[in-house]
Amino acid sequence: MLFFQGTAAGPSQTVTLGSDIPEGSDILAVSDASAFQVEDWWIAKVNNNPGGGAQRELDYLLKVTEIVSANRVRVNYKLGWTLAAGRTITYTKMNPVFRCNVRNMRFAGVPVPPTTSTSVRPFETWDQIGSNPVAYEFAVECDVSGIRATKVFWPVIQRRYNSHYITERCELINPEERDWGGTGYLTQQINVLYAHVRDCNTSNARHLNDFTCAAYSMVENCHGDGDDYGPFVTHGQYEHDLVYIGNSGLMSFANSGTTWGDSAKRITVKKHIASRIVAHKMLTDLTLEDCHAVYKDGLSNSGSIWANADGLQMRGCTAERMLTLSRSSSRSKRRNVIDGCSFGMLSGYEIARPVRSAAVGNLPVNDDVMFTGCVFNNVEDVNIGSINRLTLINTWFKGASPATGKVRVGSKEIVMLGGGFQDCGFVLTGAWDKAETGVYAQSVTVGGGASFGGTNGELAFFKTVEPDNAVSFSFADCNSEAASGQTAHFHIEGTGHRLRAVGARFKGGKYVAANGGFGGTSYFYMASCVEESVDRASLPDETNETVKHSSSNLIF
Repeated sequence: MLFFQGTAAGPSQTVTLGSDIPEGSDILAVSDASAFQVEDWWIAKVNNNPGGGAQRELDYLLKVTEIVSANRVRVNYKLGWTLAAGRTITYTKMNPVFRCNVRNMRFAGVPVPPTTSTSVRPFETWDQIGSNPVAYEFAVECDVSGIRATKVFWPVIQRRYNSHYITERCELINPEERDWGGTGYLTQQINVLYAHVRDCNTSNARHLNDFTCAAYSMVENCHGDGDDYGPFVTHGQYEHDLVYIGNSGLMSFANSGTTWGDSAKRITVKKHIASRIVAHKMLTDLTLEDCHAVYKDGLSNSGSIWANADGLQMRGCTAERMLTLSRSSSRSKRRNVIDGCSFGMLSGYEIARPVRSAAVGNLPVNDDVMFTGCVFNNVEDVNIGSINRLTLINTWFKGASPATGKVRVGSKEIVMLGGGFQDCGFVLTGAWDKAETGVYAQSVTVGGGASFGGTNGELAFFKTVEPDNAVSFSFADCNSEAASGQTAHFHIEGTGHRLRAVGARFKGGKYVAANGGFGGTSYFYMASCVEESVDRASLPDETNETVKHSSSNLIF
């Protein structure tokens, strides 16, 4: 084992913050700046987050770059998180090791001895003699390259409190153990800054690249096969500003429980292939570009992307089986935008989580989401169980067959501009938070040349039958063409609805609205529409002064 370890260099000091230190600041409060000198290295550790456990937004080995005042110093790191007044920071001066590089190592672990043990874990002795081939603690500019390892138990390259380093051209094949946390890693990196991991690969391992409390780091051209255990992970101890480019293998971010904080920020993934991408905990401002989740036979939930809708942006991505959005944090200042993506659908699954127990982390999306230029394929029976304002621009829903194609929608507001349905339809289930607010009302706005065609299992393109769901419909420039006489352009039952259709085109099929409770403050108004062979028998009675649908339309 090659172990390089820095040492403590002097006294510690602690300061209680009198005011917030904002995110992005590189100036930290200290109790006595006379103890600090430029180019000193100190561990700066904030006390546990009030959430408990090991939650710390600041816990790094930092270099002093300027003495700003008697109680402030500048360091070589910009905070990723705000530190609130009343929190304490403890500083410990260190003598790190510098530029201790390991290259071209071959390492084969000790084979597991035969055992007759009936315990679940037959390694009680062997795992105590396993070691990390290479380990660094309190280290700066310590690079590793060209390690080839097999049969290891613990991580091949272990790092803690490291800064400014490269790990490259390393390989781990068939570790001895990968079921326990901590075993079978290529590299585990805890409290690290400015890491660059590149050109590495694993086979049948647990994690290729593991970050816990890491920031300003990059992983590129790394590949894991036999990837059920997740080659690329962060544990959620407030990681931030990480970039992954050109890698392959299952990804899981901020997903190790509340002990660590369940939090990360500004992670960008580009040109990635994975069996799954799991990012549904408190991950803020996630960016996915040209990422693809592919189905793997035998791997549960493979082909899916789970994401937290808190500043989520996706461009040019695909998921063969499902996209599922939830919302467990509300930190971002940017919009949730999904652009140019394609998603397969599994029957019974959720595009957006409905209201569920916070204890299991499945939370509704109580924010807006925009899809533009996207396609949802193979729709049978799926659920958009939440989202406040769902904006669909040139986005298509395509049914698996004319007998399926149901999308149950709980969004408060649906805006559809362009795109449309093919053998598919929306069933409006009432506002997603109706159980909490008692208000069911939804609104639907359609225009921009949206198109609806074919038929579906609900025999309607838009359907509402919830008795308390007062829906406001607005149809403008759209084309709705039903493939059968039994298919409704809209099927409306209940009370308190409002419908305005101006400049729309309807062909074939029928309208179902006679039992829509139109009257009083509720209205039904169709004008300047073109109708071809549409069954109008189930329209509301025009003797009510708030119902008008015969004059001003061109009816064939």
